[in-house]
Amino acid sequence: MNSFRHRHISVFGLPALVLLITAAGCSSADGSASAAVPSPGAKAAELCQNLDKVLPAKVDGAGREDPSPASTLTAGWGDPAIILRCGVVRPTKMSDPKVAEGRDDDAVAGGVNGVRWLMEEDGDGGYRFTTALRRAYVEVSVPESRDSSSVLIDLASAVKKAIPEGIAD
Repeated sequence: MNSFRHRHISVFGLPALVLLITAAGCSSADGSASAAVPSPGAKAAELCQNLDKVLPAKVDGAGREDPSPASTLTAGWGDPAIILRCGVVRPTKMSDPKVAEGRDDDAVAGGVNGVRWLMEEDGDGGYRFTTALRRAYVEVSVPESRDSSSVLIDLASAVKKAIPEGIAD
């Protein structure tokens, strides 16, 4: 018996299902990358749109190939894709004193060219970096085949130009 036959999708269930499918990050049929689009507040969204305008055409030598769905809050470069998402939620590891003290094996705080980042392993051999002390959180996912230091160097000037220092709302 199909257990879904007698269930109804509520008004609240459908958006949750859509969010779950989007967050899963499955590739589309044409082979392009996909990324869940963040839902920041108005101030952060404006900063993120400004960031989109100044992002480099190339990162780690790879040309820009934005993920789907298209959004000014996401960007991508190369294959496997380096994915940038702007306006993400503050990572819980940013509040962990072990990270600040350098005692967490899975997350490290540091900086590159004037931009501070939280680095976390993504579980697939790559890394996820999230800006710290900026008015909007910018997350960059770097697959294991890419040079993460080169990626952060390439993105630093755009982040500094578009996302002012401070604490995100």
